[in-house]
Amino acid sequence: MNFQYIPPVPAEQIRQLPTRDVALHLLRHLASSTGYLQYVGTMSSARQAFQEEPDTDALVNRLSDAWCWLEAQALLTREPSQSEAFRRISCDGVDLAKDPQGITRFEARERLSGPLHRDLEGTVRTNFDLGDYETACFAAMKAVEVAVRDASGLDNSLVGVKLMREAFRPHENGKTGGTLADAEAEGGEQAATANLFAGAMGAYKNPASHRTVDFDDPIEAAEIIQFADLLLRQVERAKRRQTAPTT
Repeated sequence: MNFQYIPPVPAEQIRQLPTRDVALHLLRHLASSTGYLQYVGTMSSARQAFQEEPDTDALVNRLSDAWCWLEAQALLTREPSQSEAFRRISCDGVDLAKDPQGITRFEARERLSGPLHRDLEGTVRTNFDLGDYETACFAAMKAVEVAVRDASGLDNSLVGVKLMREAFRPHENGKTGGTLADAEAEGGEQAATANLFAGAMGAYKNPASHRTVDFDDPIEAAEIIQFADLLLRQVERAKRRQTAPTT
C-alpha cells in the first residue's frame, strides 16, 4: 500500500503566487502540523508529493524559498529545547496563521521597521505597535506641529494649518517670508512646501482633534507616520538653513 503525500502548498499556487504568498500558505500548513518542524523533513515530503509533477525541482525550490522567507521574517524560529535542525512557529507566526487579515498588520509594521525621526520613536511607535492607529497618527502630526513651532519661534496662539502657513510663508514681491521658507527656492516651490505642511495638518491632525477618526487600515496609518517622518526631516533642513553662515 503506497502512502499518499499531501503537498504543504498546492503545486498551482506555488507556480502562480509570489514567494510571500506561498510562504503564508506554508505557514498555515505548518501551524496545523503536530510536533516539531523540520526543514529537511518538510522538503522531503514535498518532493514526494510533487513526484508526478513535470517541474518537481522547481516546486521544491520555490517552497524552500518560502520557508526561508518565514525564517527571515521571524515567523519561524529555533526550538530551544531541541537540536538546531528543529523549528517552531513564533508568537507572531501563530497570530498570523490564525488571522488571515493579520498580514495587513504585519506589512504595516514592516513599513516602519527602520528608524524613524527621534520625535516619533516614543509615543507614536508605541501606540502603533499596540494597534491604536488613531492616537499614533495624531501624535505623529502633533510632533510635526511642535517641531515647526519650535524651529520658527512663532507664538503658541498659532496652531495647525495657520501655523504652517505662517512658518513657510513664501518670500515674494520683495517681502520677507516665513522663518522656515527657503528664500533660495523658486516661488512655486516655496508655496508648494507651505501647502504640503498645511495640507498635512488639515488632513491628518485637525480631523482627529475635532472628531473620532476611524483609522482601520494599519498600512494607511503607517504611511501617515512615514509622511510625518518626512516632514520632520524637512523641518530639520530648514533649521540648518537658519544657522548656515551667510556669504
